[in-house]
Parts: sequence; structure tokens; C-alpha cells
Amino acid sequence: MYVSVVLFTADLRLYDHPPLRAALEGARQVVPLFVRDTGVTGAGFATPNRLAFLADCLRDLDAGLRRRGGRLVVRSGDVVEEVCRVATEADADEVHLAADVSAYAHRREQRLRRALEADGRRLHVHDTVTTVVTPGAVTPASSDHFAVFTPYFRQWSAQHVRDVRDAPRAVRVPPGIGSEELPSRAALSGLSPGLAEGGETAGRERLAAWLRSGVAAYEDRHDDLAGDATSRLSPHLHFGTLSPVEVVRRARLTGGPGAEAFVRQIAWRDFHRQLLAARPAAAGADYRTKHDHWRSERTAWDDIEAWRQGRTGYPVVDAAMRQLLHEGWMHNRARLLTASFLAKTLYVDWRVGARHFLRLLVDGDVANNQLNWQWVAGTGTDTRPNRVLNPLAQAGRHDPDGAYVRRWVPELRDIAGPAVHEPWKLGAADRARTGDYPDPVIGLAEGLSRFRQARARDTDDD
Repeated sequence: MYVSVVLFTADLRLYDHPPLRAALEGARQVVPLFVRDTGVTGAGFATPNRLAFLADCLRDLDAGLRRRGGRLVVRSGDVVEEVCRVATEADADEVHLAADVSAYAHRREQRLRRALEADGRRLHVHDTVTTVVTPGAVTPASSDHFAVFTPYFRQWSAQHVRDVRDAPRAVRVPPGIGSEELPSRAALSGLSPGLAEGGETAGRERLAAWLRSGVAAYEDRHDDLAGDATSRLSPHLHFGTLSPVEVVRRARLTGGPGAEAFVRQIAWRDFHRQLLAARPAAAGADYRTKHDHWRSERTAWDDIEAWRQGRTGYPVVDAAMRQLLHEGWMHNRARLLTASFLAKTLYVDWRVGARHFLRLLVDGDVANNQLNWQWVAGTGTDTRPNRVLNPLAQAGRHDPDGAYVRRWVPELRDIAGPAVHEPWKLGAADRARTGDYPDPVIGLAEGLSRFRQARARDTDDD
């Protein structure tokens, strides 16, 4: 019987946690450890919204451990140094860790393995903790990863999904292992006012409610901007307060077209992870370059700021950007149309938009965020790389009466019906009622023409 350390990263839960269960199977005592990584802070990923949600998650995880006789140990610093320090203090024989896909995570794992082995300790890395299917477990015959989603999804769907593990009944932590005070969102500033609550308890409650009364309508309503008919589980999947394996298994048990469509979205999450695992440089470089000469932050500053603040003059774009500012979250359809507007209508480098999303999104995730931005920009895996999402057409399809716009753009709340999407066409009296709401920063025809010339080929205006 020995002591183990479980390093929590993006898996802040007790239910269906393979590293914790594996550690408990043979160990006399376990140290549940979270390290506030100075490398993440230095890279700019420790943003207020995600730090607040993380604080909720850590407090909830600690509470769950205490109900089982344990506690969470929190340290700050270099992950490798802190894990080795705790392993020495606890005289631990091994460390358990969930696999991750980013280049940073791979470097961290390699450094940790070398450091532990130098001290005579073992590192165990567990798959299918943050994904349903291990990246690289399914590949096409001609490559080390899938570049097109549909064939990936066919093979992904045919894979066996492991059983869900129960939360442990008891966790015994060795005495004398010091811990920092748990962080609190109350100590943070600059948060989005409508930021959701974090933690496994909140995540499991949301999942249960979603499967009970939301998922059945998902296939028909997932693009309904005003209806807000998506699960909003992405922050919990990002922080690992919910297991993607459990989410998929429970959705499939619920069954029906809505559940099938929802599971397909979880598969997209795994798709992006297998792509990033195979091509780590895609986090910052074009996956498939179109040799674009993007407008930079310096040359397009006014347009970029209008986009960031939700003042482009296109109400559906502005509503989405203001939702992001207020909630630290945005509807998936809105993410697509706002990204298309920046990258293709304004012809601004997709990395500018990806950085802004990562600054605010509570579910800001390198794989999903960067590769979805590349998909929209036409430098990623989209099979129609030159499609342009027309914000007026998108508004007509997904917010036909303008309810989403009126919710987030108060200047336009008195404009009834679909006229709210084109306020520049209002009569003088109605236009005056919109206050200082701006005219469009660019005509759609002008933006489309510029993009066509930049790509030197025909484009689709969708």
C-alpha cells in the first residue's frame, strides 16, 4: 500500500474520474492536487472570467472531497516543480494525470515524467478523461488524423465508449501536506456581469435539466438565437466538471433525434482535439494557408474595436458580441456569424478574433476556439473555405422576428419585427429612436468584393 498524487488539470470533478479511481485502487492515501500554473498565467490564458469559474470549480471540488474525508491541496508555481515537491512531502510512489492534447500539455507531461523518474517515481497518464475517444485512436488510411469531420464522425460513432466510473466514497489524504487558500471569484475584478456559476455540482444539475427538458428539441432549435435552446454545458466540459464520456452515455440513453444531434456536437469537440494533437502548430498558424494578406490590428483598428464592442451597425453581430461581453459566453451560431463577419466581411486576421474570444469566453479552449476560427476563416478544415456568412441572411434564418437583437441591443428595443435587423433603412422618426446606434461599418457588397479579390476566386454568400 502506497501514496499517490492525483494532479487535477482540466478534469475538476469526482464523478467519472479515471485518474482518481486508479490512484485509489492501490494507494493507502491520495493527495488530490491542483497547481495554479504560472506558465498559463504568463501565456495570457488566466483571464478574469475563466479564473472566476475556476475558483468556483476548485471550491466545489474541495467541498466534495471533504464530504469524503479528504481535501484539495492547492499550490502555485511551475507545475513540474510543485508536483515533485508535493510527491516528496507525501513520500508518494506515483502521480496520476489526465492526458491532454496541446503542445504545452505535451511538454509539461514530458518534463514531469523525466523529473519523477529521476526521483524513482512513476507517472500514469490516463486517456478518455477529457475526450470520449482518445486522439489518434481513429485515423484514415492515408494520414495520422482526420481533416474532414464526416468520415471522422462515422468512425468515432463506432468506437466503444468506456463505462462511467462512480465518484469515490472515501478519500484519505496524508497529514501535513500544506495548501494555499482556495481562490474566490469575489477577489477578482473585470468579470462579465452575467458569468455563470462553476463547479461540478452546478454542472451536474445543468446536465440533468438539459437531458430532462432540453435535449429533445435540440435538433430543431439549436440554431434559434432567441430561443437559447443549447445546453450551455461547454464551460463544464472545458473545466472538466462534467465527463464527456458520461455526457455522451447519458444522452444516448435519453435517445431521440435531439440527443443524436447533441452527441454529434460532442464529437466535433473530439475532432478538434485529434486535429490539434496531430498538428499542434494549428493553434496559431494556418492549418491550410490561403496566403491571405489579412488586415492587421494596426490597419483595421477602428473596425476591430467596433466589432469587439458590438457597434458594427449590423444588429445580429452586435447582439452576439454584447452577449459575449455580458455573459462570457456566446451562442454557437452567433460565434460562427461573428467570426465570419470579422475574418471575411472585414478581412481581419482570424487570430485577432480568436484572441478576443479567448480573453472573454469562460469556455475558452485552444482546440475548439482556434480551430473553429480557422474553420470559419477558411484556413482550417471547412470543405467550403470561401463561404461567407451574410449577417442579414443569418439573422433572417435564426432570429427572424429580431427577439435576440432586442434582448442585447437596447437601442433597438422599440423597433418591432424583422425591421430591427436593418435599422439604416428605417424612416427618420424610427431611426431617431435608435439613439446613437451606428450605421454599418462597411457595406456587405463591399466586404464580399474585397474578400473575393483577396482570395482571387468565387465565394459563396450564405
